Amino acid sequence: MSPTSTYRLQIRPSFDLDAAAGVVGYLRDLGVGWAYLSPLLQATTGSDHGYDVVDPSRVDPARGGGAGLDRFAAASRSAGLGILVDIVPNHMGISLPQENPWWWDVLTHGRGSRYAEAFDIDWEYGGGRVRVPILGVPLDEALADIRVDAAAGVVRYFDHVLPLAPGSLDGLEAFAGRGPDAAVGLRAVLDRQHWELMFWRDEASELNYRRFFAVSTLAGVRVEVPAVFEESHAEILRWVRDGLVDGLRVDHPDGLADPGGYLERLAAAARNPYVLVEKILEHAATDHPETLPAWWEAAGTTGYDAMAEIDRVLVDPSGREALDALDTASRGGEVGPAWGDLIHDTKRMIADTIQVAEVRRLVRSLPGAEAGAGDADPPAADADAGDADARAEDALAELLACFPTYRPYAVGDHLVGRSWLDAAASEASARRPDLAATIAALVPAIADPALEVSTRFAQTTGPVMAKGVEDTAFYRYTRLGSLTEVGGDPSVFALSVDDFHRAQERRQSAWPYAMTSLSTHDTKRGEDVRARLAVLAELPRLWTDVLGRLRSIASTGHGPFDNLLWQAIVGSWPARPERLHAYAEKAAREAAEATGWWDPDVDFERRMHAVVDAAYSDAGPLVDAFVDRIRGFGWSNSLSAKLLQLAGPGVPDVYQGSELWETSLVDPDNRRAVDFARRADLLRRLDEGWLPPVDESGAAKLLVVSRALRLRRDHPDRFDRYTPVTVAGSASAHAVAFDRGGALAVATRLPAGLAARGGWGDTVVLRRGGPALDVLTGRRFEGAAVPLGELLGGYPVALLVDAEVLA
Repeated sequence: MSPTSTYRLQIRPSFDLDAAAGVVGYLRDLGVGWAYLSPLLQATTGSDHGYDVVDPSRVDPARGGGAGLDRFAAASRSAGLGILVDIVPNHMGISLPQENPWWWDVLTHGRGSRYAEAFDIDWEYGGGRVRVPILGVPLDEALADIRVDAAAGVVRYFDHVLPLAPGSLDGLEAFAGRGPDAAVGLRAVLDRQHWELMFWRDEASELNYRRFFAVSTLAGVRVEVPAVFEESHAEILRWVRDGLVDGLRVDHPDGLADPGGYLERLAAAARNPYVLVEKILEHAATDHPETLPAWWEAAGTTGYDAMAEIDRVLVDPSGREALDALDTASRGGEVGPAWGDLIHDTKRMIADTIQVAEVRRLVRSLPGAEAGAGDADPPAADADAGDADARAEDALAELLACFPTYRPYAVGDHLVGRSWLDAAASEASARRPDLAATIAALVPAIADPALEVSTRFAQTTGPVMAKGVEDTAFYRYTRLGSLTEVGGDPSVFALSVDDFHRAQERRQSAWPYAMTSLSTHDTKRGEDVRARLAVLAELPRLWTDVLGRLRSIASTGHGPFDNLLWQAIVGSWPARPERLHAYAEKAAREAAEATGWWDPDVDFERRMHAVVDAAYSDAGPLVDAFVDRIRGFGWSNSLSAKLLQLAGPGVPDVYQGSELWETSLVDPDNRRAVDFARRADLLRRLDEGWLPPVDESGAAKLLVVSRALRLRRDHPDRFDRYTPVTVAGSASAHAVAFDRGGALAVATRLPAGLAARGGWGDTVVLRRGGPALDVLTGRRFEGAAVPLGELLGGYPVALLVDAEVLA
């Protein structure tokens, strides 16, 4: 069983399961098929996202607990909704160790803990101890702030609490307090623990446990161990078994040792529920677009690939040259790096900095590493490159920087993705001829699934890709913000209508039950921010002029970042100042060019915040005027994108609140509270016959969302195929049309150009004869050739269905 659509709800202490139960009636009225919930297992206190699970044995009490889930499920069933829940098998939260019974037990008992194999810890590298990077200064300087609480059996460092190993104070009680010998005694206590305190700045190079990306408070979990899988999934499987949940969304499967094996085990244990995977596919990085592994027990991805296709069919390809020229001008006349070179360099930076601990663990896992050779043969081939381990580390980092997808996969004795590895080796050798022999010798080991280094390499390519591309390069490649979105490749500037149709035909034939998305809790910009920014590709010279005038009022002194920041301002306008200040800080520090997280540049950030302030003062009139000029075109793009998603192949997801204008920026801005009462009130007005204007209220978008979702839910037989529909006439390039098997969707593209040419003129959409109704307006149309000037006279989109269907 698969849903006709889903609606994502962020469950958190401020919007718990009972609050969610209170909106299921609205979701039903909206036309939603299933409610889609963020993670529910107990998370770190104060967590708003839930991806830092600390106890997999129960529903988070702060989110409503088990009883809250029972009530939500009952309410959803009464409303006819299915339920999809997000699960997090890759990692657990450890920022508050006392809240995580598994991690606490490991810190207490070390390798003797029953959970020692649950976490991916390199015990030998840590001398049998877990390295804990919580110190604000090196250990010698931190000793004065560390307290041994013998009565409680813990060590305290400010807000951090760690367990004392049993018996570790024996004979040392006299030194546990504060006195002339306290420092000596304290060190003796610390040396007896199964954990080792570290200065936080050393975590990138010295950590000895696998983590989620670069987040040291999220420790990797080894679900490939049967007992670990069983204990970490017992509660989740109960939800499915007891009928509380119909499907599961698997977070970050690429971090697992064996994603395919995990999904197979999950399907068997849960008796084949509907399963989606959060998987980013690299469509342009290889000779052939990457596809989801067909052997995986999953209905498809969570829809970033669809997002990229929909965004790009609404981008004017003719704007690329002018936007490239603007980028060059912003760099003082220097042409910026090509996308491939940019992401190589940002990925290499990640491999050399925040992922260096993982790279060094790869070196330690090489055959022969225990002898210090890195690999038996390659070191001697590069006599000038330094010692063996350093050469191996350098070569592995270069391979990671050149790897073109998120990861390869092992299936039995075969490495699926060997061609990607060979391509990476070829590029790495070309970029670094001095490492060619070492790289050539490393490849056979990485390609052998029986070796540890092969598995670990596959688990490391993803973090390097994610941090290097999405979290760094996306903030440096600033030509057009709508292109730098999760799952997108900015080197693909636009899609033609024919290319868009081909992509949808592939989706319908290969993955008809995969999710499609336009906004998520991870998107860099809300869907309607991207829709507005797409207009810049139609009016690049106007944007060039406006940006120059804005920069003359306020500038950071960094041209490409100014472009990024002013785009964020006009794309989300009118946003509250605190939202834009938070975005600016995160964007600049993620870009890691003019400032950074570890060592912020105070002067640059002062100028950066001054840019945001200027938008509300001296630059305000110019921002208002420009937004007024493009706002209507952006709304047209928004409605078109929404219809293309909702009527297109796959299972469309509506991110919470995005049935009205979604002008959020990067998280946590996109997790703000939603005013469901307002949306329900607007929906009631629509159902009373109101046809709203396309304006600031967003009610026109709610009309499109509700009518499309209801049609999918009530008449699924009208959405069982995909056929491109012909648009003929002088403005035919400004329309996208397709038939889903009885539901015909028509959407406007490139609206600024359409307006400049004077409208639709003689353009018609060709359909089979017989009376049809537009479900958005209720208007009736006859004949095979429907004039678009008439069909799209009120809204830039239409959804036609045979009149008899709605009779």
